[in-house]
Amino acid sequence: MADQARSESSGRDAVAAGRAVLGIELGSTRIKACLIDPDAQVLATGGHAWENRLVDGRWTYGLDEVWSGLQAAVADLRADVERRHGVRLTAVRALGVSAMMHGYLAFDAAGELLVPFRTWRNTSTGPAAQELTDRLGFNVPLRWSIAHLYQAVIDDEPHVARIAHLTTLAGYVHERLTGRQVLGVGDASGMFPIDPATGTYDAAMLATTDALLAARGTALRLGDLLPEVLRAGQDAGRLTDEGARLLDPSGTLRAGAAVCPPEGDAGTGMVATNAVLPRTGNVSVGTSIFAMVVLERALSQVHPEIDVVTTPAGDPVAMVHCNNGASELGAWADLFGRFATVLGHPTGGDEVFAALLGEAVEGDADAGGLLAYNTLSGEPVTGLAEGRPLVVRTPDSRLTLANFVRAQVYAAFAALSLGMRVLTQEGAQVDELVAHGGMFRTRGVAQRFLAAALGVPVAVGDAASEGGAWGIAVLAAYLDAAADQDLAGYLASHVFSDAAVEVTAPAAEDVAGFTAYLDRYVAGLAIERAAVDAT
Repeated sequence: MADQARSESSGRDAVAAGRAVLGIELGSTRIKACLIDPDAQVLATGGHAWENRLVDGRWTYGLDEVWSGLQAAVADLRADVERRHGVRLTAVRALGVSAMMHGYLAFDAAGELLVPFRTWRNTSTGPAAQELTDRLGFNVPLRWSIAHLYQAVIDDEPHVARIAHLTTLAGYVHERLTGRQVLGVGDASGMFPIDPATGTYDAAMLATTDALLAARGTALRLGDLLPEVLRAGQDAGRLTDEGARLLDPSGTLRAGAAVCPPEGDAGTGMVATNAVLPRTGNVSVGTSIFAMVVLERALSQVHPEIDVVTTPAGDPVAMVHCNNGASELGAWADLFGRFATVLGHPTGGDEVFAALLGEAVEGDADAGGLLAYNTLSGEPVTGLAEGRPLVVRTPDSRLTLANFVRAQVYAAFAALSLGMRVLTQEGAQVDELVAHGGMFRTRGVAQRFLAAALGVPVAVGDAASEGGAWGIAVLAAYLDAAADQDLAGYLASHVFSDAAVEVTAPAAEDVAGFTAYLDRYVAGLAIERAAVDAT
């Protein structure tokens, strides 16, 4: 009790003295705010739910929703501070912004958005991505900003001639908060390839791309459009008066906080899982699912299933990104939750999710012959331009709740497993993967199935459910230490030195069961394609 009282007093003092650090992440389904003390311990959290919308055939979020959502999340955080610590949050020492990587935000010279935000989920950039990949000798995924820009040029979209500036969602928010057009190197690596030697955009590839743009009749020079690239720990500006009002319209939060380089959710996931050194890696599970493995050496060839991005410190990372993660499982959890309510037993979302995952443990190792697809959108790893969520079974399959849920969990990991097989064939080594995301709040279940799907031990730590909001807060706190310590050293000695981690190794029965399921999944992709053609 005495230790708890001291901890509460220390947290209250950190908030009152303005020594706390704020992290904000705009995820695909939730905007999170996380306040930490100088030792990276969570002091308070806040959040706001939001969803992407399919408008005119493209997945998007309105920029007005960005600000209303941010303000709601910060207000929720401030209320949590007062509940926990009995003081008002009026100032922070530092803050950082993270968001979904990639996508397309194009602005004119007056700072006006030219077309609605095109998110990472859009898969309409195939011709551009293929041509860029062929000409650059570097895999350019469909969701990267350069693929979106080049596709707009190919399609002769009217707005192209007016483009003055491109950025990501995190870069956009950061610019409004600080007035600076910058990006963390990890987020920038989802816009255009990074040269590890220079820590900024690859000069030779920029020249090649400029020539391609000129050949298509545009005078755009890519280097003039992209944000300045910064590594973790570098000065990225200060929170302005306008920025403070954007976060907190009540005027309670004061300006002046140092702001770290804005990062993508992949980079903050690496920080949140202490996976920034070679042979380390992490898996993030949300609306999308992706694995990051920090490379010891460059890949021997271009693989369409693997992106090469960077850590927030600028080191090369192999990324297997799948557009579809836990959303379909979440939709089924909502359905079962409503069923409980209709029966007269209203149950919270977390409890429904925990019950379903707990039931999945009782299922057959191969999900009883059931097959599920979680494809709400296209999936490049499996070659699907569009998605149709499906559940398929043969007459002799075992349709039980346990098998049904297990099939849905397996579906969330299936495309990732296929991509990771390619990375394994490349000889990339990883000792264990650290998983994070809301799915892992239910201890042991998703972790166990993920280990089986990827064939490597999977660890889950105390910060798993806070994820990127906590990770970007840690990057903001690192600003004070960057002059004396590299990021990996800071994380090891200051943040994770006594972190509790639970590791689950692949179980032979689960591996065999998932392998049988994955064989059905690959064979059944023809069903998915037929469903797309028919609906």
